[in-house]
Amino acid sequence: MIRSQNQIKVETSSSTMSDLVFLLLIFFMITSTLISPNAVKLLLPESNSKTMAKQNVTVYIDETYQFQVNDNPVTPETLENTIYAGIESGINDACVVLRADKTVPVQYIVTVIDAVNAINDRTNSKHKVILATSPKK
Repeated sequence: MIRSQNQIKVETSSSTMSDLVFLLLIFFMITSTLISPNAVKLLLPESNSKTMAKQNVTVYIDETYQFQVNDNPVTPETLENTIYAGIESGINDACVVLRADKTVPVQYIVTVIDAVNAINDRTNSKHKVILATSPKK
């Protein structure tokens, strides 16, 4: 009786599977960091300024002149109270970052500044408004 020297083994290597999982993990980690952190898409005005500040509250004004405070839609009448609620208690010098589309009239920007100034007068604090810009090309 002649026996074959080549026998088929039914075993699988798990090293290729772990390599594949590792590559998928890296792919998803890289693509998740490419997602824009801003929920509201705006064309910001351009500037050479490189001022950075710790933002406590972010106010968005889109091209349709709708206000949002930290991704929550608000009306101009409730803007002051919503900003005040967004500022942590005990902070006297919070930064309110204003991200306004570059097509927004100045009056809407002044509305946000007036709301922050009213909070400052009411609470005897020194909160400030910083206008977010994009770098000049």
